[in-house]
Amino acid sequence: MSDALTRRVEIAPATAADVPLVHGLMHGLAVYEKLEPVFVATESDLADALFGPRPAVEAFLGWLDGRAVGYALVFTTYSTFAGKRCMWLEDLFVEPAARGHGVGKALLVRLAQVSVERGYARLEWNVLDWNAPAIGFYKSLGAVPMDEWTTMRLAGDSLRRVAAQP
Repeated sequence: MSDALTRRVEIAPATAADVPLVHGLMHGLAVYEKLEPVFVATESDLADALFGPRPAVEAFLGWLDGRAVGYALVFTTYSTFAGKRCMWLEDLFVEPAARGHGVGKALLVRLAQVSVERGYARLEWNVLDWNAPAIGFYKSLGAVPMDEWTTMRLAGDSLRRVAAQP
């Protein structure tokens, strides 16, 4: 029997008790993307974002044989042209040792199902240009790059400078 047939993949919404698991996987993503020095989110920050008085995000955990090995963090956006809500995938991460067993695909399938169930117009996300394996994976599912769009960001001093304008 092949390894793929004996592995059990499950996807479930994160609960308040799962915050440490999600936070640990977020740290794993920061390490993978070589962004660990800027990873300052705390478990408390995450708990508030997920389960505080005004939840900002939702998280789904990917389990392989009963162990959390991946997560997806999403929030709702709105398309003025479609006139509908959309789902934005902020993070999708599967631990490197757990890749190739269908956890990432199962997470995306679940997000697509939730998007359809809620009547959302689309599911969107960014991917780093250097992450060829992820780009190939996303394209294999039918995702298309939106090359005509450039992500812009105001943060830190620039954000404060713009906010201080009259």
